[in-house]
Amino acid sequence: MAERKFRVWRGNAEGGEFVDYQVEIEPGMVVLDAVHRIQTHQANDLAVRWNCKAGKCGSCSCEVNGKPKLSCMTRVNDYAPDETITIQPLRTFPILKDLVTDVTWNYEQKAKIKPLQPRPREADGTHRMQQEDVDRVQEFRKCIECFLCQDVCHVLRNQDRKDAFVGPRLMIHIAQLEMNPLDTADRIPELKKEYGSGLCNITRCCTDVCPEHINITDNAIIPLKERVVDRYYDPVMMIWRALTGK
Repeated sequence: MAERKFRVWRGNAEGGEFVDYQVEIEPGMVVLDAVHRIQTHQANDLAVRWNCKAGKCGSCSCEVNGKPKLSCMTRVNDYAPDETITIQPLRTFPILKDLVTDVTWNYEQKAKIKPLQPRPREADGTHRMQQEDVDRVQEFRKCIECFLCQDVCHVLRNQDRKDAFVGPRLMIHIAQLEMNPLDTADRIPELKKEYGSGLCNITRCCTDVCPEHINITDNAIIPLKERVVDRYYDPVMMIWRALTGK
């Protein structure tokens, strides 16, 4: 049975280092399989978060050779046979232990966003939507909250602006609500002032890493930025506000 070299980050919030492991590889193995084999045979205390192993729970997010990926969907044979496969935790979030990071911040931000506030039902007791409106928001509901888009976002990752920008994951959550024709809430002021829509410079790196192939940039972030511009920077609206004081 062939062996491959894996380099896994071991440590906690206080510090750590990469440790090398030789792992027996079988055909069809994914990176998470290799991590489990290391955990079983060489490092019983290796911490790793995972659940479904089917690319649908988002739990096993990590960085493989520097790129944010789901370890359960990343095949070992995607890398050259003589290439060392380096596995490390998501760099954008605080490390708890080994490959496990604390992603609590994402849920805290989500809790601040106004939930769906549907308009009253029609006379026959139903809500009606056009199919195209259903299709538009359905894409955003595919998100598995793996937070790979949050990890790769340079506003969060490199600039550490968690105080000013909620990140791609929360932008598609806002888009899902704002583009729902049944919703009556207004989130545009918060989108401009608190959620930091202006900080994204649409590099599309978040779209590139999304395992559900959600077009985060073009279908969510750009339309939201356009709504902010329409309200606050449209010259006609600026004149109207100056005349009316509204």
